[in-house]
Amino acid sequence: MSRIYLPWNASKARLRDAEHARRNRAEIVRELSWGRISRRDLFKWGLLTGAGMLAPIGGLNPFVASVKAQALGPTGAPPSPRFGCDKFTQPMVRFDVMARNPLSCLSPSPMAEANQTQQPVDPRLGGGTGPIEGRPPGAVWAHQRFNEFYPKVAVEMTQAPATTNYIYNPGVSSMLNSGIDARQGLPLRFHPHWPTQNPTSVWTFNGTIPPKLVQARYGEPLLFRHHNGLSPDVTQNGGFGRHTISTHEHNGHHGAENDGFTGAFFFPNQYYDYHWPVVLAGHFSINTGATDPMASSPTDDGKLMNVPGDWHETMSTHWFHDHMFSFTAQNVYKGNAAMFNIYSGLDRGNEEIEDGVNLRLPSGTGKSWGNLEYDVNLMLADKAFDQDGQLFFDLFQFDGFLGDTMTVNLVEHPYFEVERRKYRFRILNASVSRFFKIALANASGQTQLIQQIANDGNLLPQPVFLGALDEIGIAERYDIVIDFSSYNLNDKLHLVNLADHSDPLAAALNGAKPVTMLSMAAALSGTSLDPCVGRFLEFRVVRDPAVPDQSQVPFTLIPNPDLSAIQVARERTFVFGRDGSQPGTSPNTAFIGPWGIATDGGQTLDADYGRVSAAPKFGSREVWHLVNDGGGWDHPIHIHFEEGQVLARDGSFANVPAWERGRKDVYRLRPHGSITITMQFRDWGGMFMEHCHNTMHEDNAMLLRWEINGGGEPFLRPLPTPVPTPQGVKFEDPYDLPTAR
Repeated sequence: MSRIYLPWNASKARLRDAEHARRNRAEIVRELSWGRISRRDLFKWGLLTGAGMLAPIGGLNPFVASVKAQALGPTGAPPSPRFGCDKFTQPMVRFDVMARNPLSCLSPSPMAEANQTQQPVDPRLGGGTGPIEGRPPGAVWAHQRFNEFYPKVAVEMTQAPATTNYIYNPGVSSMLNSGIDARQGLPLRFHPHWPTQNPTSVWTFNGTIPPKLVQARYGEPLLFRHHNGLSPDVTQNGGFGRHTISTHEHNGHHGAENDGFTGAFFFPNQYYDYHWPVVLAGHFSINTGATDPMASSPTDDGKLMNVPGDWHETMSTHWFHDHMFSFTAQNVYKGNAAMFNIYSGLDRGNEEIEDGVNLRLPSGTGKSWGNLEYDVNLMLADKAFDQDGQLFFDLFQFDGFLGDTMTVNLVEHPYFEVERRKYRFRILNASVSRFFKIALANASGQTQLIQQIANDGNLLPQPVFLGALDEIGIAERYDIVIDFSSYNLNDKLHLVNLADHSDPLAAALNGAKPVTMLSMAAALSGTSLDPCVGRFLEFRVVRDPAVPDQSQVPFTLIPNPDLSAIQVARERTFVFGRDGSQPGTSPNTAFIGPWGIATDGGQTLDADYGRVSAAPKFGSREVWHLVNDGGGWDHPIHIHFEEGQVLARDGSFANVPAWERGRKDVYRLRPHGSITITMQFRDWGGMFMEHCHNTMHEDNAMLLRWEINGGGEPFLRPLPTPVPTPQGVKFEDPYDLPTAR
C-alpha cells in the first residue's frame, strides 16, 4: 500500500518536506531511467529493501516524515497543482484521425525482411553505422506471408517530443467536436490554462495531442511505419521514460514479428515496419472460400467484400502502445498510446445501410464505412504533475502508480457536447495501474442506464443494460451506447468513477487494486480520499440531430465461436504473485523485480524474455488457468495474439457475468481469484507474451514469453531472441523450462 499524495489541506511544512523528498527521489528515478545506476546498485547501497521497495529513509522517501514533520504523521507527495482551474471548463478533443495513404507514399518501400541499409549512428548511441530499420533481420524475422497479404494502406507516424498540432483531423465537423476549430494549433497542454508540456515531459505519436486513431477494415492489409524521433541522448527524458520503443498492436492477430515483442525494440533515427494483415482468425481453416457474407468487409461503394475466416471472431476496438522491456509503464504514461478501429460487414460504421449483415450501430451516414459522427473514442488515464505543471512519474511505486488528475483523451476533466440521439463510446483504460468503475449520472446525481455492447475488442453475444459497468482493468476496452434522446436541451450528465483506490483507515492510495466500489451517492459526495473518484466527463445536450437517428442496437450482436468439437490438447496453470526468483543468466533479457509468474506448479520466476515458458502446438486448442496467488492485489492479465473465452471464474461458469461471456484478451483475476479460459493457436507463428497489464507489475517482472510450437518453417523451434543495439540486432539462443512443451 502506498501513500502517494498528501491531501489538499496539508500544512505548508508537510508540503515543503514532501516536495524536498520528491525531488531527491526524482534524482534516483532519473539516474535509473538513464541507465547510469541499476537496481542492483540500489540494493547494494541500502536504498531498496529485500522486497524491492524504496527503503524508509526520511528526506528520500516522500512517504516517510522528516524529524520536523514527525508529529504530523506519514508524509506523501505534494498533490498536483490545478492553477486555479475548475473542472469541465474545456471541451474534450476527439481523436486525431491518421491519413490512410497508398503504399507508394513510403520511402524506402517496405520489404518482407528488415531493411538493413546502413546509416551513421549518433555518437551518443555508440557511433559507427547501423540499419535504418530496427526490426530484427533475416528470413526468420521476415513478415509472414508478406506477398500474400501485400499492404494496401500505409500509415506513418513518429514517436516525438511534445509540440503543437497544426494538422489536427478529428474526422468530423467543428459542430460535432464541441466547437473546436481544428484549424487552430493545439499546444500540448492538459488544460488551456496549464503550462505547456516540455518536449522532454511528453512523448506522443507525432509529438501532439489529441491521441491518434487509425481506421482499418478486414481484407485490407495495413503497413504501419513507426519512426523513432526521440533524442539519441537518453538523458533528454524529463527524468523518466526510455528512448527505445516497441509497438504492440494490442491483441492483433498477426505474426510475432509484428506483435511489438518486448525485446524487439528500436532506437532513435530508426523505423520499424509493422505489417498488420487485418484478417479474421481461422483465415486458413474456416470459410476458406470466403462464401459466408457474415465474414465480410465494407467497400467504398456501400457493398460488401467477403473474406475468409470465422465471422464469430470479428474484432472492433483495438489500441496500440509501447512494450519496451521494463519501461512500458513509463513510455505509455508519457504518451505512447493510440487507438485502432477495425471495421467489418457486421460493424461497418454506417448506421443506415440495411443489408442483412450490418448491425447499424451508432456512427453516422456520410461515408460507406468508418463514420465517426456518433462513434466516439475515449481514452481514460490518470496523470500526476510536479509543482511546475510538468508530467510526473514515480517508478518506485512497484505495487502500482496512481495519478491524482483524471484525463479523457489527454485533457483534464472536459465536457463534450451531444445531440439528442444514440452515441457509441469506445472506452479504453490507458492508465498505468488504475482501475475504473464507470456509471452515468444526471444533474441530480441519479444513476442512468448504460448499454454495454463490447468487452475488449469484441462485440458481445448480446448487449447488456447496466446501472454501472463492471470494473475496467488496465488495457480493457468497453464499448457502450448512451441514448440522449430522452433528455432535454441544456441538460448535463456525467460519467462517474466509482472505483476508489483509497483506504480511509490508512489514509493511503492502493496501486495494486481498488479498495472499495462506491455507490453513486458516495462517489458524488466528495468525501473520498481518492482524487480521481467522482465526475470526470460532462455531457452537454445542446441540440436535436439534423437528421433522424437511424442507428440501432440489435438483441444479437456476435455469438461466440462454438469450440465444443475441438479437442483440448493441454491444460496449463499460471500463478501470478510476488517474490519471484531469477534463474536467467543473460543481462540482456533477464530482469529482477518483486513480481513474478509460476508455470504449471513450478517456482515463481521473474521476467526473462529469452526463456520460453509455454509452447502450445500450432492448430491446437488449450485451456489455461490464471490464478492470483492470494496476496490481496488484483492483476489484469493480457495474453497476446489470441482471444479467449471464459469458462469459469473461481471454478464455476455461474460466476462469469454476461459482460465476460464474450471473447476477451484481458482477464481480471480479482483479489484471491482465478479465471479459466480456452484459446486456439492458428494462422500465424512465433513468440508472444503473457503479463499483468498493471504495467508497474509487468515492468517489475510479471511477464513471460510463450511460443507457438510448429506450424512449418521457420517455426519448428523457438525463434532466436533478439538483442537490439543501434549498430544492429544480435541474437541469443532461447532456453525452455521443463514444462514449456
